[in-house]
Amino acid sequence: MKSLTGEYKITLDDKGRISLPTKIRAALEDNTHKLTKGEDDCLWLYPMEGWEALMQEVRASSSAFIPDFRAFRRHFIGPAQDVEIDKAGRIAIPQILREYAALTRDCVVLGQDDIVEIWDADRYKAYLDESSEEYKTASKKLGDALLREKGGQL
Repeated sequence: MKSLTGEYKITLDDKGRISLPTKIRAALEDNTHKLTKGEDDCLWLYPMEGWEALMQEVRASSSAFIPDFRAFRRHFIGPAQDVEIDKAGRIAIPQILREYAALTRDCVVLGQDDIVEIWDADRYKAYLDESSEEYKTASKKLGDALLREKGGQL
């Protein structure tokens, strides 16, 4: 699978569908994908291959007998639904997932290497504003780690 990147402004139509950008569709390769509740009140769209690999890891490292893992499964795995890209390049977003992400007419599709995030545009802008310090901290940590890995030289 090609890396999923790019930030795109899109519109949710009256039937609850979004048209995926051409570059995202080309990188997704297949027509059927998993859509579920993501972190930070957005949706995560997984290629099936990535979803199956993740589910193998979850099965191997969690148990339905542990409360935290049950909660994770109920919030993340339970609401996941298959979605298909139609001939016009659209996916229909189920009502329950639209409500979770508070999707309105204006949305953002954001490539995140191995998944695609779908955001309400206003919520995404607010998230970017609120997380700017976290971004700066993570960027510095990554830079420091790269320096250590390279023996102090870039």
